[in-house]
Amino acid sequence: MTAPMVRIRELRCRFEGDGGPVDALRGVDLDVARGSFAAIMGPSGSGKTTLLHCVAGLRAPTSGRVELNGTDLAGLDETALARIRRRRAGFVFQAFNLLPALTAAENIELPLRLDGRRADPGRTASLLTSVGLGDRGAHRPEQLSGGQQQRVAVARALVTDPEVVFADEPTGALDIRSAREVLTLLRRLSDRGQTTIMVTHDPVAASFADTVLFLADGLVVDRLARPSAAAVAHRMATLVESAERAANVAGVR
Repeated sequence: MTAPMVRIRELRCRFEGDGGPVDALRGVDLDVARGSFAAIMGPSGSGKTTLLHCVAGLRAPTSGRVELNGTDLAGLDETALARIRRRRAGFVFQAFNLLPALTAAENIELPLRLDGRRADPGRTASLLTSVGLGDRGAHRPEQLSGGQQQRVAVARALVTDPEVVFADEPTGALDIRSAREVLTLLRRLSDRGQTTIMVTHDPVAASFADTVLFLADGLVVDRLARPSAAAVAHRMATLVESAERAANVAGVR
């Protein structure tokens, strides 16, 4: 059997909140297969973004094990983690995070330059074409629509040939048409073998994934393969209702 691209065991993360310690993750076990597209969903405060950040090496967990393609992140110092983030992971965030003074092509090449590597103009042009922006390489972010900016961000995430692309609410700031364009692109990349892990609150976005993982109170409590938007929405409604009941009970106590 092929080893998973991401392996998580007994992952816990505690941090200090306004009212005291918060257990954002309480012992998560999870495998993400190579070339798969996994969506992470859950009620507000369930630990979705914390999980993504721990897996991506952006946040150190309190305990547990995270392996990225066989590499245990726990034993790495910040320099080694930064190298992994630059070379083995790609990131797509809701806010695009494009530099306004750079063209689309220059924004795509930025991770390479920050890593001290020379960008290949042919590779950049190929990425622009792959995201449907072959004629927009010289445009700056202000000259692009929101959907086009996010597609530039996806191309930027791919320029280092990452083992995993991490996407945190990548369609949250987009209109329906632009969101569908970006999700279709992520789906197409997965069909070509790119491993993608996406946090989302949108059942339609989650329906583009191979598997949806549902978090509640810091644990993976359910999963859904080959999801439809309706099935995801139903599961989410059940989780939110359970979370609200638990909060009400805690308030009474």
